[in-house]
Amino acid sequence: MQGNKMQANPLNVQFVDHRVIKKAQDLDERLKSEIKIKNDPHKLKSAAFVCVVAGVALDLSDDEALDGLVEGGGDFGIDAIFRTTPVDGEFRVTVVQGKYKQTLEGDANFPESGVTKLIEAIRILFNPNSAFTANERLKKRIEEIRSFIAEGDYPKIRAILCNNGVKWNNEAQQRIDAAGFGDLVEWEHVGPDELRHLMRPKVAVDAQLQLSGKSIVEDHPFMRAMIGRMSVIELANIFKKHGDALLERNIRRYLGLSGRVNEEIAATLRDEQQRPRFYFYNNGVTIICNKFSYNGFADRDQLVTLKSVQIVNGGQTSRTILHMLEEVGPAIKDAHVLVRIYELPEDDEELVQKITRATNNQNPVDLKDLKSNDNLQKNLEEMISSLGYSYRRKRTDGVSATEITNTTVAEAVLAVWRQRPHQARFMTTEHFGKLYDQIFTNDLNGTQAILAVLILRIAENKRKRPPEGAPDYLQYGSRFVAMLMGIYLLNDLKINLKHLNHQKFQQARALVDEKGEIYFQKSLNQLGLAIKNICGDQELSLQKLSATFRRGDLVSELIGHELVVGD
Repeated sequence: MQGNKMQANPLNVQFVDHRVIKKAQDLDERLKSEIKIKNDPHKLKSAAFVCVVAGVALDLSDDEALDGLVEGGGDFGIDAIFRTTPVDGEFRVTVVQGKYKQTLEGDANFPESGVTKLIEAIRILFNPNSAFTANERLKKRIEEIRSFIAEGDYPKIRAILCNNGVKWNNEAQQRIDAAGFGDLVEWEHVGPDELRHLMRPKVAVDAQLQLSGKSIVEDHPFMRAMIGRMSVIELANIFKKHGDALLERNIRRYLGLSGRVNEEIAATLRDEQQRPRFYFYNNGVTIICNKFSYNGFADRDQLVTLKSVQIVNGGQTSRTILHMLEEVGPAIKDAHVLVRIYELPEDDEELVQKITRATNNQNPVDLKDLKSNDNLQKNLEEMISSLGYSYRRKRTDGVSATEITNTTVAEAVLAVWRQRPHQARFMTTEHFGKLYDQIFTNDLNGTQAILAVLILRIAENKRKRPPEGAPDYLQYGSRFVAMLMGIYLLNDLKINLKHLNHQKFQQARALVDEKGEIYFQKSLNQLGLAIKNICGDQELSLQKLSATFRRGDLVSELIGHELVVGD
C-alpha cells in the first residue's frame, strides 16, 4: 500500500538535487573534518540533504545545521538533532532523519524501517531511565537534553522524516499511531514538493473578511486602522484557503498544540460554556495590508476587502483555530476574535517591523530580524565595516570569514565581554529579547564586537574539531573558555574593556592571531580546575556535566581567579 501521493513532482526532485549538490560542494571540507563523514560522495550528499532540510524547515544557518548533525555509527537513526531553550518548563526538540536516493524518480516512500527505527530512538533517548549507547555527538546532545528533563523541563518532539521521494506508507503510519506518543511527538514529512514550496518566492495575498457587529475605522497620516471582531470560523477559513502565505512577515513559527498558549486556546474552544468568552481571553489578530475597503453605508457586519494581506500577530491563534474547526466542527461559531486591520504605506518596512514586534507577546519570539533596523545595529554595521568586516543585520545563507551575523555578535559579546557564558548558550531566544539591552549597549563598538567573534570562533572550532585527548567539558563549555580568553587578551593589552576601541584593533587582532592557541589552552585548563573546585573529585556524567554549565557559581569561580588589569 502506498501513501497519499505516488510520485513527487519531477521538476521539484531535480531542483532539490541541484541544491543538495551545491550544498555538498560548499560544505565538503567541514562535513569531513567536523562531522567525520568519510570521503564517500553518497554519504556526503545525504548529509548535505539533511543540512538543506534543516536550513529551510527550521530557518537555520549552515553553522547551526552542521552543529546539529549526529549521523554516523550509533546514531539511532537520527541524522540531526536541535533543541530550543526551555521556556515556562518546556522546550522543543527537533530530530531529523534523512533518506536520499541517488536516482531521481521521486516515487519511493520514506522507508517503513526508518520510521520504526526513529520511534524506538524517541522511546529510548528521551526516557531518562533508559540506558543507551550512541556516538559521541549524539550522546552529548542527548545527555544535555536529559539534564534539562532532570531539572523539571519537558521536551516536545518534532520528528522530521525527509527524503527525495514521497511520504511513508500506511503501514508506517500505523506504526506511528500505535507508538502511543500522542501529542508529545509531532510527525512531519518533508520531500521535494514540500521543500520547493518552502523555498519558492511568495506572492501577495488578497482576501475578504466578514466582520461581526460594529467596527471602528480611524484615519491617520498615510495610514488607516479598522478594529472589529469576527467569528473564529471566518479566521479559520481564510487561513485554510491561504495558509502560510499569510505569515511571511510573522516572526514565529507555528509551535503546534504543544505550546502552552495554543493548548489554552484549544481548551477554550472545546468547552461550550467558555467558547462565547473566547473574545475576552485572546489577544486577537493583527493584520496589515496595502489597502482595505468596505461599504461605508453599512453600520455593522462589514465585508472588508484587503490587498496584500499579512497576519503579523495571531498566526498561532489562526492555526490552532483551524485545527479546532476540524476537531470540533461548526460548533465553534459561537467564539469570536478581536481583529485589528492596519493599512500601511507599502514601502515602510521599519513601521511594519515595529508593529510586528509590539504586537507579538504571547509565545516566545525570535526577535533578531526585528531589531535589525535599530540605530544601534546600523551604527555597529558602520563601525565593523570601517574595520574591514561585514556585519549582517539580517540572516542570509553562508557567511565568509570577514562576515559576521547579528546572532553571532550577540552570543559572542554576551559570553566574552558581558561574562555571561551560560546565558550566551542557554538563553539564545532572549539575546534579542530581554537580554538585548545588556548585550548591545551604547558603548559597544565594532572592535569589541569583532574581537569577541574571533575569540568565540577559536573556542567553537576547538569544540567542533576537538584535539586529541580533549576533555568532555569542552563540548559544553566553549563559551566559558571564550570568556577567559577575552580576559587574557585584555590583560596582555593592559587595558579595560572601555579602552578596547579602533585604536587598539590591529594590536588586539594580532594578539589573538599570535596567542589564540595559548589563550585557549590556558582557559581550558582553568575551566577544568574551576569545575573540580565546585564539584570535587567525583566523576561527572555527561548529564551532570551539562547541568554544571548552567550554574552561575561557575562563572563566579572563574572570574574570581582571573582579574582584568586596568590602566
